[in-house]
Amino acid sequence: MLFYRFPVIWAIFLLFAMFYSTASYASSNDCYNIQQFEAEQGLRIHSELLVISLTCQKTSGYTELYPKYQRFTTKNKLLLADYENRLINFFKGQGSTAPAKELHTLRTKLANDISKHAINMSVASFCIYFGKRVDRALNMDKETLRRWARQIWKEQKTSYDVCSKDKAILEKEVKERKERRQLLIQQQRKKKRQSYR
Repeated sequence: MLFYRFPVIWAIFLLFAMFYSTASYASSNDCYNIQQFEAEQGLRIHSELLVISLTCQKTSGYTELYPKYQRFTTKNKLLLADYENRLINFFKGQGSTAPAKELHTLRTKLANDISKHAINMSVASFCIYFGKRVDRALNMDKETLRRWARQIWKEQKTSYDVCSKDKAILEKEVKERKERRQLLIQQQRKKKRQSYR
């Protein structure tokens, strides 16, 4: 019977509760979860490969990059479409009235980021430095590509920060991968030393 005895206090409590829950929801939407982070990074990789292949297609030794980029796109079309859908849904959750336009703007920005390197370097230097990425990406299976997209690069920021809980999970994944790689290297060195005996 609290409602009948203190209606004003109860109404204030309900308003506060509604405001708090809305604010909590909004704040959780102001950062990327792992799936959204992976999506933007995956589209960044795709945009970078496009710029690399177009920039280098007339440079000797790199003329096959654009067809390779096209094969990469075809090979991973379902994953890339999924990445786009994840971000469109994120933008909708942010209240966007034109989420597809926001996605287009993001993809343009991602392409411009790598284009800055092309502007600041000679074409030959750019192709030597970045050209191998196209082959590397084309040879990746889906899970390897996804791991690449889930990598956190300090110098490469996404449009939204990763939510703290999700960032901790990603950092743990990176640490575990490094430890496995170091263990593998140690095992290979040990095997090599034993073969010399």
